[in-house]
Amino acid sequence: MKSCLLCGVGGQGTVLASRILASAAMEQGWFARTAETIGMAQRGGSVVSHVRFGERVASALIPEGKADVLIAFEPGEGVRNLKYLKRGGTVIVADKAIPPVTASLGKSEYRGGEMVEYLKKHAAKCVIVNPEEAEAVCGTEKALNVALVGAAVSKGGLGLSAEAVERVLTRRIKPAYLEMNQKALRFGMQAEEVNNEDDR
Repeated sequence: MKSCLLCGVGGQGTVLASRILASAAMEQGWFARTAETIGMAQRGGSVVSHVRFGERVASALIPEGKADVLIAFEPGEGVRNLKYLKRGGTVIVADKAIPPVTASLGKSEYRGGEMVEYLKKHAAKCVIVNPEEAEAVCGTEKALNVALVGAAVSKGGLGLSAEAVERVLTRRIKPAYLEMNQKALRFGMQAEEVNNEDDR
């Protein structure tokens, strides 16, 4: 069984990405379960999605320390949810910070770069996806979620194929946006990978 935790803030497409991963797993003949914790997502709050798939899946919720892959749409959310990643697991992170509402209200400083460095240090493998580069390739920032899925498929060891994901995209995405998302998938599959020799 494989477990993937996705985390971000409202409006980033976290839930859609989790559904794409689960659907791709089912395309390959596996059983899949998903669960979301959305909370104040529409106001920029945290969103967490659990995806588990395999021959048998007893529960959709991933226990702490059991996620094979952590997909962080926002670096601070990645740090907050790092407890779910198993030792030897992979972090996929978008390296553009979105300051939380609490930081804005308290006028405290929030450094996304420090969060990314923390993730690099505390994960066996960290794959960086640059949202601005993704936007330049795809023509929109809205395809970031598919770029992160592409990185997870390519570098996360989930056993999912790009072909299965493309079939899901063809079914789920409107024709006018399909090519853009296909580009995002391929972009994510080529994302930079950083290995941490101390955490294997």
